[in-house]
Amino acid sequence: MLEKYSSKELMALEDKYGAHNYHPLPVVLAKGVGAKVWDAEGKEYFDFLSAYSAINQGHCHPKIVGALKDQAETLTLTSRAFFNNALGVYEKYITEYFGYDKVLPMNSGAEGDETALKLARKWGYMKKGIPENQAKIIVCENNFHGRTITIISMSTDPDARKDYGPYTPGFITIPYNDIPALENELQDPNVAAFLVEPIQGEAGVYVPEDGYLKKSYELCKKNNVLFIADEVQTGIARTGRLLACDHEEVRPDILILGKALSGGVYPISAVLADDEIMLCIKPGEHGSTFGGNPIAARVAMAALEVVKEEKLAERAERLGEIFRREMRNIPSNRIELVRGKGLLNAVVIRPKDGTEAWDVCVKMAENGLLAKPTHQHIIRFAPPLVISEEDLMKAVDIIRKSILSFS
Repeated sequence: MLEKYSSKELMALEDKYGAHNYHPLPVVLAKGVGAKVWDAEGKEYFDFLSAYSAINQGHCHPKIVGALKDQAETLTLTSRAFFNNALGVYEKYITEYFGYDKVLPMNSGAEGDETALKLARKWGYMKKGIPENQAKIIVCENNFHGRTITIISMSTDPDARKDYGPYTPGFITIPYNDIPALENELQDPNVAAFLVEPIQGEAGVYVPEDGYLKKSYELCKKNNVLFIADEVQTGIARTGRLLACDHEEVRPDILILGKALSGGVYPISAVLADDEIMLCIKPGEHGSTFGGNPIAARVAMAALEVVKEEKLAERAERLGEIFRREMRNIPSNRIELVRGKGLLNAVVIRPKDGTEAWDVCVKMAENGLLAKPTHQHIIRFAPPLVISEEDLMKAVDIIRKSILSFS
């Protein structure tokens, strides 16, 4: 049925029948394998977005897809009203994998963040003794944790916030990568938690100074405040470590995972914490019909197995260094800055003659590589971690050619 439509017709269908809440590049994808995708007409592209790092293990990884198929033919959903024979096995696997007592399974990254916020407030009232309805959570400017009402309430992005109020109270916003600002706000005894992205992805792959996470964690410990790491985008080997926090040997009190936890084949997120925190939530106080379903359990285990078996963190570390070096060697005054860790990188484009990062992305698509701007002047480059060095260099050639065409 889908084959009868051209790319132009498919885009027209989305425009007519779908909400206009996204602005995609004019490419209609129909197939993906590893680090490559093909459009409806069969043109091949390198994927340098990886579904916002959900496809770290590559498109349609056979082990992950196999786990999904096998479980889908056996048992798909029970809800949490009953036990199933996959969830407990998964819970044991993931808690041992990351080193926590408990996991609370959810579906999307935003749900993971909402769960972490609820956990932090519960802990603040039950364990820290914060007066009822007075708990505060510190967040950072330019954060991106999702798009629910509560999450946009702590956003500083006008596009995310405008016309969605009234907003959820209880958040303190400080500059990112600012230890003195954090230290000052931690003096408030009603602060329950500090929620932070180890690298701000949507903001433009902003990498904090070395030691920022470690110092932040230590300050939280000193003030009896929970350190919450949103590793939905940075986790699962993307930055050259299993977790971005591992670069500074920080173990978050609450860890939020999503995206690549599923290898890109199924919505899966998870919140991990130790018993003192996790057991603050009792039966009936939080849940999800699909969270922890048998398919998700099997898929997540397969996705995590692939990360270890194929040494994807090590690959991301090595290939990321090559990528940044090559980007910095492009002889163009259109490149203002290159930054990143592992295979989560950004190139800041200097606008000129009315052209912006979007125009560069359109040109790269014409040349066979897909990436997406974040804001008007930044291009994020995040290929699947399974990409070969040979293909990485071919992709670098496309990026170089595309940028130089605007010089």
